[in-house]
Amino acid sequence: MITQKRVITIILTDGPYISEYAEIACKIARAALKNCRVNIFLYLDAVHIPKAGQNPSSFANAGRLIQELAESGVRIEACPRCATARGYSPVGETSKDYLPGIKITSLYNLAEMIEESDRVISLSR
Repeated sequence: MITQKRVITIILTDGPYISEYAEIACKIARAALKNCRVNIFLYLDAVHIPKAGQNPSSFANAGRLIQELAESGVRIEACPRCATARGYSPVGETSKDYLPGIKITSLYNLAEMIEESDRVISLSR
């Protein structure tokens, strides 16, 4: 009998450096990857997390942490309406302003992520 991996979806709404939610989500995702498939959906100000060129001096680089997760197989998507409203122009599913591996897709994809998930974690204020 083949057992499918459990799925965890993490929803982020805060931008980087406003709270520690991006870092917390990355820690949860990294630990969950050992036994689960992981999705992360960036909504509202969280669409700023994968912005290329950020270089915080006093904080962990949230964009780089998210990019490393994408390289590890985490599905990371951003809300197109939120991204466009904040100046990120999607070209297909990518943005020239984003780090590689993060897609600007559809809010409907969040519904699909939730539906396929065994657990959903929302980090927001």
